[in-house]
Amino acid sequence: MEKLYIDAKNNIPLIDFDPSSGIMLLKGRSTPENSVEFYDPINKWVLDYIQSPSNETIVKIQFEYFNTSSSKCILDLLKKFADIHKKGGNLKIEWYYEEDDEDMKEAAEDYSDIVKVPFEIIEIPEE
Repeated sequence: MEKLYIDAKNNIPLIDFDPSSGIMLLKGRSTPENSVEFYDPINKWVLDYIQSPSNETIVKIQFEYFNTSSSKCILDLLKKFADIHKKGGNLKIEWYYEEDDEDMKEAAEDYSDIVKVPFEIIEIPEE
């Protein structure tokens, strides 16, 4: 399976999904004009990946901001990754947020309550 890499731009996040290491990184801002259209190929890639995942899958999320339509797409992605855990696979989600960003922390808590998989919420201290 090929790696999925999408470079970050003004309104789309960095997507760096490496099936060989099992590390899936989403980072930056997610405000694409059409979130469903942007996330559709990512969802399809994840559906393929979860058929034969790495021994350990770590989803690392570090958003600066995402809009409402992206939030639904992010939840859909997390639910797909959660299938790994439901099938007995080793899955961990690491959600990073800036120290003073309560909105991003609350979003992580909400997602954690919904997907019910190992979910670590990690504060990034201000430098």
